[in-house]
Amino acid sequence: MAIPRDADDVCQILADAANTGTPLEVVGRGTKRGLGRPMQTASSLDLSGLTGVSLYEPEELVMTAAAGTPLAEIERTLAEKNQRLAFEPMDLGPIYGEPENAASIGGVFAANLSGPGRLRHGAARDHLLGFKAVNGRGEFFKSGSRVVKNVTGYDLSKVICGSHGTLAAMTEVTFKVMPAPEKTRTVLIFGLDDVRATEAMSAALGSPHEVIAAAHLPASIAARSSVSYVSGAGRGVTAIRVEGPAPSAEHRCKALREELARFGATEELHGMNSAKLWREIRDARPFIGDPRPLWRLSVAPTEGPKVIARIARALQGEWFYDWGGGLVWLALPVSDDAGTRIVRGAIEGGHATLIRADASARAAVSVFQPQPGPLAALAKRVKEGFDPGGILNPGRMD
Repeated sequence: MAIPRDADDVCQILADAANTGTPLEVVGRGTKRGLGRPMQTASSLDLSGLTGVSLYEPEELVMTAAAGTPLAEIERTLAEKNQRLAFEPMDLGPIYGEPENAASIGGVFAANLSGPGRLRHGAARDHLLGFKAVNGRGEFFKSGSRVVKNVTGYDLSKVICGSHGTLAAMTEVTFKVMPAPEKTRTVLIFGLDDVRATEAMSAALGSPHEVIAAAHLPASIAARSSVSYVSGAGRGVTAIRVEGPAPSAEHRCKALREELARFGATEELHGMNSAKLWREIRDARPFIGDPRPLWRLSVAPTEGPKVIARIARALQGEWFYDWGGGLVWLALPVSDDAGTRIVRGAIEGGHATLIRADASARAAVSVFQPQPGPLAALAKRVKEGFDPGGILNPGRMD
């Protein structure tokens, strides 16, 4: 294992690996090792030694940090100035049995992790302003800057986000931050099935009340919540979140309850309980400690219940919806292929990622949605441009 102290060390390590053709696992703090296909690598490049916030300008809403800096440290620093990462990066570690709050900020962007806030504020890649990295030749390069409107050259931030360490080893990231809301309120609607819940979420999102997030938990999932209003409902719970200045949040919450009353009985959660519920949704906590394969489906919001219905005809599973129905978390029975054939056959125009399964299942199937021929060819050329020797996380995204 190589643990570099700075970017120069990363350059030297990767140049040596390129010269000898030595494949390396690129890892931040190791919380997402279970994501992707198993890799056969001779050693690992551990970036956890690259830590520290080098620039933070709260008034400019920008921060720069070394890629190995713990996400928890970033969030504590922002909280001191009443700011946050508005895309709400999920803590994926516990899904794989890793400790909570152990991820790195570089890993967040490498995996393009976004939570419920993505619906309103965009994905992680939309918040990455620039980065510094080392490619598979051992060459240092940088892209973007701390200026939000910088559009000079190629926008490599969009390429590097979601590349899972297969293109380059990031050493530093610069990203946007946002003010934290003064108040958060969540409207709960009880007793809806998937189809009716999707209609309610669509109505809320189409309203003028600036809804930030919308999710639906079927009864078996709601029962596992730590929020008593949710776990004690004994039926499905649909959640609609608003936030902002106190008078505005309270007014919009009241208006939403009135408008959504036609769907069923409603209740509202205030700050602490709202935060608990949306953390559970963000981190897919109902499926932590669960041995079943876990899928993350991205579909058109109105298609979610149809996709689930097609899958449920063949396999018994559990699921819940985020992003207004556009994101479905789905746990299926243990099998040799983790239900891949059924899941991929049920999706039309979306994509499915196998987030968790045992190594044999991940080795047997495509963990990430297979790309159409022209797009796969383009991705191959991009990979060869950054990492011609194929030494960075080889096979992880195959």
